[in-house]
Amino acid sequence: MANLEIDFCGIKSPNPFWLASAPPTNSGYQVQKAFEQGWGGAVWKTIGAPVLNVCNRYGTIDYKGSKIVGLNNVELISDRPVEVNLKEIREVKRNFPGHAVIVSVMVESKKEAWQEIVKRIEDTGADGLELNFGCPHGMSERGMGSAMGQVPEYTCMVTEWVMDVAKTPVVVKLTPNVTDIVQPARAAINGRASALSLINTINSIMGVDLDNFQIIPDVGGKGGHGGYAGPAVKPIALHLLSAVASDAEVRRSGVPISGIGGIETWRDALEFILLGATSVQVCTAVMHWGFRIVEDMIDGLSNWMDDKGFKSVKELVGKSVPRISSFGDFDLGFQTVARIDHDKCIQCNLCYIACNDAAHQCIDLKDLKLTGENQERPWPVVREEDCVGCDLCSKVCPIDDCITMVEVETGRPHVTWNELTRQKPEILDWDKMEQYRKQANIKIH
Repeated sequence: MANLEIDFCGIKSPNPFWLASAPPTNSGYQVQKAFEQGWGGAVWKTIGAPVLNVCNRYGTIDYKGSKIVGLNNVELISDRPVEVNLKEIREVKRNFPGHAVIVSVMVESKKEAWQEIVKRIEDTGADGLELNFGCPHGMSERGMGSAMGQVPEYTCMVTEWVMDVAKTPVVVKLTPNVTDIVQPARAAINGRASALSLINTINSIMGVDLDNFQIIPDVGGKGGHGGYAGPAVKPIALHLLSAVASDAEVRRSGVPISGIGGIETWRDALEFILLGATSVQVCTAVMHWGFRIVEDMIDGLSNWMDDKGFKSVKELVGKSVPRISSFGDFDLGFQTVARIDHDKCIQCNLCYIACNDAAHQCIDLKDLKLTGENQERPWPVVREEDCVGCDLCSKVCPIDDCITMVEVETGRPHVTWNELTRQKPEILDWDKMEQYRKQANIKIH
């Protein structure tokens, strides 16, 4: 059996599946119940500055019968007394010494405030701290949360304050609401952070009620921006994770990363691990389906690792990072064409419509008499000589493997844009570019 145990900057966990700092980790009851179900760790809902939460905290995107594809919230940090949280953290750690208990924290931007609460948290026996530099609503208006995380100098400064007194590992949680997430990641490392976690929620307005024109969610007749999470944010989270994990400065530091954002299944979790995460944190999926989803996560990852011959999670961390590249290094000579399996085709003609209206007009409807058919009927047929391999047709096709993209050799040179511009700098001139494309037999569309 595969070993799912991880070591995250010295914090041991029976598996990489953790609860994120959020409503599911708001109390000792919840965290203990989660551990009993199989979760390896939990990041306690952020404690710190006193707050009052509001009613109607959530807005959702539901899509074609699927509930909570995206979740927006205007909930703040824990509204329970700090003393109560600390008492329950101590109890949980005493009852589950083998599980990871990390405490998320956020206070005003004063050195004394940060250092005082760090000491109080560490007195509970918690395994580590997560500095919440990502909350995009409510707290940011008070100069906390993403207001700190969006300024690398603040990120570094507060991290240093904490590291000066912390005796346990310190994780810095990064906001996605920046132009370049690598800069605050580097700042956290410069502040001596033990680890990074990302992403926090994305700033958003969920929608407008078309009957009363009210912003969703409606808080007593008013609404505003909140934090966006759920399955819909996963591609954004994967991109930002990959940007941090592939950064040379981050890699040299050796700090581990905890991945967050839209994780619902073991497959989602594995993608985060392959792109550089040592642990993964889950929130929205638990709010939707409950704690028991971790059972499938554990079984799924374990079975996959057994099938592939991997013995430990450590072998998987960042395995796909070397494959991350930039457009300038893509092979311009790589060519695919679409091929349709007419034995599987149901003649919905979505491929034809998509190609004709929104792509490159290289699929025709032709009368064909297929084997076993008594009459000719119109079938979609690809003109391969005109196909540019955009792959839209296979994406709209409702039948698995009916349309496949097949690599073909065209004789064009296998060269990247970066190589091309170094070898032929004149290619940056449009007329020269067109001339080269014709010489290289690159189709012009």
